[in-house]
Amino acid sequence: MAFISSGYDPKEPMKNRITDIGPKKFDEFYPPVIAKNKGKWLYHEILEPGILVHVAEGGDEVYTVRCGGARIMTTSLIREICEIAEKHCDGYLRFTTRNNIEFMVDDKSKVDALKKDLAGRKFAGGSFKFPIGGTGAGITNIVHTQGWIHCHTPATDASGTVKATMDEVFSDFQNMRLPAPLRISMACCLNMCGAVHCSDIAILGYHRKPPMLDHEYLDKLCEIPLAIAACPTGAIKPTKVDLPSGETVKSVAVNNERCMFCGNCYTMCPSLPLADKDGDGIVLMAGGKVSNRISEPKFSKVVVAFLPNEVPRWPQMTDTIKKMIEAYAADAKKYERLGEWAERIGWERFFEKCELPFTHHLIDDFRDPAYYTWRQSTQFKF
Repeated sequence: MAFISSGYDPKEPMKNRITDIGPKKFDEFYPPVIAKNKGKWLYHEILEPGILVHVAEGGDEVYTVRCGGARIMTTSLIREICEIAEKHCDGYLRFTTRNNIEFMVDDKSKVDALKKDLAGRKFAGGSFKFPIGGTGAGITNIVHTQGWIHCHTPATDASGTVKATMDEVFSDFQNMRLPAPLRISMACCLNMCGAVHCSDIAILGYHRKPPMLDHEYLDKLCEIPLAIAACPTGAIKPTKVDLPSGETVKSVAVNNERCMFCGNCYTMCPSLPLADKDGDGIVLMAGGKVSNRISEPKFSKVVVAFLPNEVPRWPQMTDTIKKMIEAYAADAKKYERLGEWAERIGWERFFEKCELPFTHHLIDDFRDPAYYTWRQSTQFKF
């Protein structure tokens, strides 16, 4: 009845309907050659690291130059990106989900000038503003979360760890020497808004201590039922606490054995802080993927249980990641993703080849109903 009273007519559902709300419609921003050939692409090839060509059924071509970008940019850098797009690409560009910048031209003769322009732009310290690469059997940009910049529950930094890692693996961003694509992701806490659960190599910030309880201010700052409801393991319950002043206040108690240090309670209640300089650090995971090729998608497994936060360059973390990449590059078969390689040789051998210490804490015995019910894959068995 509400729809009818508001003027909705089920016989003419589009009558008087407002459709142009929010952002402009996406297809208004297509480059002309893409608008012309949408849905009619015949094939694409990677001509060299960072350079792709898409060929349409009618013979039209689009050449894409992919550059590494940062998740946080100044307006001056964004203006420079727009300037490049206007100079070479008729004002069109796009960003990938991993923060790469892609400049597109409709003629092969325009590619060299674009590449030369991009390669010549550097920051004052000498690093490339727009490094070309990130395609095929190499490493593309690291997708990551907020970290210490402005997230309130991180156990490590995001931009800092990603910068330190990309500096070490930059050569593999600019070439395609690996057996298959290798995706690195980063999440600054185990709430994982960085999708590290399905990456070849994953950096995960990890708290190791339960939240601290500020009983004096908790009931003044927090809705106690919300803090209790936010806990995914039911580790928090209401209680009353006697303060040193003799005052009795409403507060909460935490069952430390059930706490998984996620920080959800702190999201609801500022009097339950979780950050700890010595207790916080990094977990490394490996073997995940989204692709259905060769084998079905895989979850990442913990392979390094804890590394300390060694700001600003995280040397233990980057050394460990490099060891995994080099072992994978040397031993995996062509087209084999890191997790597929580890399963073929056995995870025991994976730890040996990557020079990683193994403890019983790393045994993956978790089995969720999803393992049995989410059987949605292209990998059919009869």
